[in-house]
Amino acid sequence: MSFPALTRRRAARLFTDADADDTGAATAEYAIATMAAVAFAGLLVVIMRSDEVRGILTDLIRRALTVA
Repeated sequence: MSFPALTRRRAARLFTDADADDTGAATAEYAIATMAAVAFAGLLVVIMRSDEVRGILTDLIRRALTVA
């Protein structure tokens, strides 16, 4: 089986087509990271609104501010 000669034009076309598949990959990664950050922030808001967590934080601040 004989392969055609690899000319400069064919090599350029092969390498440019291979790189074209990554178009937009960085944008998609940023979008996924942003969505994860928003979901994490939402979870923190839900946790911080609970009375138990609020009581723990208030107690922690009171202990830190009292001089023994």
